[in-house]
Amino acid sequence: MDDRRGTNTNKAQNISVQNREKMQITGVDNVVSFDDETVILETSMGLLTIKGQELHINKLNLDDGNVSIDGELISITYSDRSGIIGKSGGFLSRMFR
Repeated sequence: MDDRRGTNTNKAQNISVQNREKMQITGVDNVVSFDDETVILETSMGLLTIKGQELHINKLNLDDGNVSIDGELISITYSDRSGIIGKSGGFLSRMFR
């Protein structure tokens, strides 16, 4: 375990996108949140935010670290965990005030 991020850095991280409509991701540790416009995943490389329209998680296997998402993909962004979960007013701390 990497204490800095709290994720298992031994897992390989791979992302495959087909025609901006289908995405397969490996190295996923957890699904932080999801709706039809945003999916936030905790991965071996940090938090991964996927934005789009009509997003659906089709396959989810956290034991293997695999996720499959369909929909219109608009953006894929990595961030450090502290941007989402933190004392300084991150996303979740604002949400649960």
